[in-house]
Amino acid sequence: MNILFINGSPNQNGNTAALAKELLKGKEYETLNLTNYKIGSYGQHFEDDQLGQVIAKMEQAEIIIIGSPLYWHNICGSVRNMLDRFYGLVENDSFSGRTIYFLFQGAAPEKWMLDAGEYTMKHFAGLYGMKYAGMATNCLEVAKLSEKL
Repeated sequence: MNILFINGSPNQNGNTAALAKELLKGKEYETLNLTNYKIGSYGQHFEDDQLGQVIAKMEQAEIIIIGSPLYWHNICGSVRNMLDRFYGLVENDSFSGRTIYFLFQGAAPEKWMLDAGEYTMKHFAGLYGMKYAGMATNCLEVAKLSEKL
């Protein structure tokens, strides 16, 4: 099973990575730190844009875990930017057969913030044909989610 953890946090060994490590305990996986990639915003065109490399890694994975800290009441910018850039570049249902998990954590998030993040990830997964397996925001939820993995 090929597992890819996409870490949106600028702190590569922070709380988001810790949740992934707990979720994937005992499993082999690759980590892709989005902040190490140059990915322009939607509408920008750079010759050295690296979104194609991220997409290629995702195409190789059977299971994709996207992790985001909760910044400004929502998904962090690096993850949001990646999701935005799929539009028009990646065909609908082109990730069929893959399963996606979402790790979303922050200091004292309100329910509506978590709901908004999960709404986005569910619809992103559905648009590109992935099975959405759920979201975890803390270690207790990670333990439940790991049972599905």
